[in-house]
Amino acid sequence: MPELPDILTYIKALESRIVGERLIRVRIASTFLLRSAHPPIKTVEGLLVNEVRRIGKRIAIGIQNDLWLVLHLMIAGRLHWRPPPASLGGRNHLGAFDFTEGSLVLTEAGTKRRASLHLVSGKATLAAMDPGGIDIFACDLDSFRAALTVENRTLKRALTDPRLVNGVGNAYSDEILHAAQLSPIATTHKLKPEEWERLFGAARQTLELWIKRLQAEAGANFPENVTAFHQEMAVHGRYGQPCPRCGEKVLRIRYADNETNYCARCQTGGLVLADRSLSRLFGSEWPRTLEELEALKRR
Repeated sequence: MPELPDILTYIKALESRIVGERLIRVRIASTFLLRSAHPPIKTVEGLLVNEVRRIGKRIAIGIQNDLWLVLHLMIAGRLHWRPPPASLGGRNHLGAFDFTEGSLVLTEAGTKRRASLHLVSGKATLAAMDPGGIDIFACDLDSFRAALTVENRTLKRALTDPRLVNGVGNAYSDEILHAAQLSPIATTHKLKPEEWERLFGAARQTLELWIKRLQAEAGANFPENVTAFHQEMAVHGRYGQPCPRCGEKVLRIRYADNETNYCARCQTGGLVLADRSLSRLFGSEWPRTLEELEALKRR
């Protein structure tokens, strides 16, 4: 799922291409995409784009008359800038927004249609779509800690809950926790003051690093290859590869569609976290330490 650095990179590219331009036509190729009926989607055709902003993990395109096109890319949705009028052939093409100089095309890989488009009227309606999480760059340490301790959550769950933290998901939470050298299953109510400082600093530094990196990679081009996996990442998507800090192999735990990647040496004091499915399989033989894990692999 595109997260804060990816969304800001999209927004920067869109601002230079569509702000001040007239939206000629909206084409919907998938009946699952449009999730609102009033006002009708054709209402925005022929109007000027005034701004582009971020609402959590959503991209909001402000149109004349206080209308807002709100895109949520979910897990597999991606944006592309194509010469007009772009073709919508192929099952992955969900819709397009046509301008004089190009077409903004929305695609979604896979068979599940989770990406969504809403057309809403008024800033109050737009604000109601914000899940309410804090902006890491607009808060201080105390408000950051207060938001994450409303409930006693694991750090992984707290960082990825949009009601608590704005714009962070599976990928960057892994990177933040590795940078802070904290376990993904450490709980917010048991964190020490110095650990809160590390977590807050790591969150800001990690997100800022990736915002700058992704925008530099895109340059003047449109970011066509947005992905949750980057070779330069420390742990996310790097299961079995060496941790860049200590060289120990990156481990993972899986739950439903999500995967948490971590370094046991750097983050959990050498403890191997229990993967729900695998720990059931191994039962009492599930390795608790890196040494036991290596011994199991040698059998």
